[in-house]
Amino acid sequence: MTLTVNGRKRTVTIEVRRTLADFLREDLGLTATHLGCEHGVCGACTVIVDGATERSCTQLAVQADGREVTTVEGLNGPNGELHPVQEALRDHHSFQCGFCTPGFVMAIHGMVEEKKAGRPSPCSRAEIREELSGNICRCTGYQSIIDGAEAALAAGAGKES
Repeated sequence: MTLTVNGRKRTVTIEVRRTLADFLREDLGLTATHLGCEHGVCGACTVIVDGATERSCTQLAVQADGREVTTVEGLNGPNGELHPVQEALRDHHSFQCGFCTPGFVMAIHGMVEEKKAGRPSPCSRAEIREELSGNICRCTGYQSIIDGAEAALAAGAGKES
């Protein structure tokens, strides 16, 4: 199969029952995509596939054939600088242990991209909370995460992604 991961086109042979999360982590070494529940309910494995957020633990890798996948590693700048969504979350002290961070970053990035594209995007805190309800954090209250998401959306998350 051929797919693009973080802007790099790849042609690979892969077992048909392998999940996208396992392929990203084990075959490509992109380990920031975390596996929490492995049932699609915690959001730690969230990636962007063709512009839409997806749970990579419930999607087979072969389903990404011909598609464009972005992981949290793909958001960093060329010299490793943080993406504006990551900066907004850092500035609001949104996380403690960091396990859920990649999933939240990708979910918020997806919301920002929707907004940039002129599609309906959450604006109010209640709408942001609803949009992020599929991502679980076991360490913090969600207020600082919502604060960071709100800041990222208000700023349009800076650079083009």
